[in-house]
Amino acid sequence: MIKSGHKVTLDYEGKLETGEVFDSSQRGGQSHPLTFTIGENKVIPGFEKAVLGMKVDEEKEFSINPEDAYGHRNEQLVQEIPRKALPPTPPGMEIKAGMTLMMRTPQGDLPVRIAEVKEETVALDLNHPLAGKKLIFKIKIVNVE
Repeated sequence: MIKSGHKVTLDYEGKLETGEVFDSSQRGGQSHPLTFTIGENKVIPGFEKAVLGMKVDEEKEFSINPEDAYGHRNEQLVQEIPRKALPPTPPGMEIKAGMTLMMRTPQGDLPVRIAEVKEETVALDLNHPLAGKKLIFKIKIVNVE
């Protein structure tokens, strides 16, 4: 049975409540299992909790509320900046709402979503793309060390 300190390898599929798959260990017709150690906080808290007590070859489907995943949306993380403050775009590329850009910060590169584009300004959304969403996972334990 999986407990704190165990190294776990598993196959998974993550969906939104709409049924849209947002992540999976099955890519390009091949399995790319996720490996992590329980207690090292390398995965979202609700995911780690759901794996505790499972065994090799066991399958499980579970949901994770925002507070145990990427948190609730924080509207203070939506910030309006002048368009000219954005890095130049490649020729022929137009800035549009929904695009994701990488911004350099002292902590490293940070993905930010463009929430709205106006004539002089752009609203950047610094929330995690899955913030505020209930996540549904289907997993199968492949190995435990």
